[in-house]
Amino acid sequence: MTAAVASTTCRCRSGGQTGDDPLSAILATCSGERPELVAVLQQAQDALGYLSAETIRRIARRLRLSESDVFGVATFYAEFRFSPPGRHRLRVCLGTACHVKGGVQMMQTIERRLGVGAGETTPDGEYEVERVACLGCCALAPVITLDDQIHGQMNVIELQSLLDARTDD
Repeated sequence: MTAAVASTTCRCRSGGQTGDDPLSAILATCSGERPELVAVLQQAQDALGYLSAETIRRIARRLRLSESDVFGVATFYAEFRFSPPGRHRLRVCLGTACHVKGGVQMMQTIERRLGVGAGETTPDGEYEVERVACLGCCALAPVITLDDQIHGQMNVIELQSLLDARTDD
């Protein structure tokens, strides 16, 4: 996805770090032009794990753009996240097959159980929850993934058991 999104080659990729601040190293090697925005956002997220408000602010300042312009571009692309990732990644498929076979109930169960919705991370940082359009295994609907392990033909009881097993770790 990265290659398809970036329309300009950015010279920001640099092996050297500036102290303990990877964003400074990324921004220091950029020319400060708008066409570098998507590439800078990608590199910042790669280095930091997500795009915080402060990261958006610093990128905007360096590229001489408004924060709302930078945020608007970042929110346009699904690849960017604005909260720290959880230790465990939980994705719920809500494509047609999964929707028809209980994907919505899986999402509702997760929301009730973990207290967060799609696009959020639990307060303890254990889980990040994502809603996805398709995981590509429709014959196994409904499907969720937990840390990239596929769990097909899920039902609420199996989902509860899966989450219970994780909390016992």
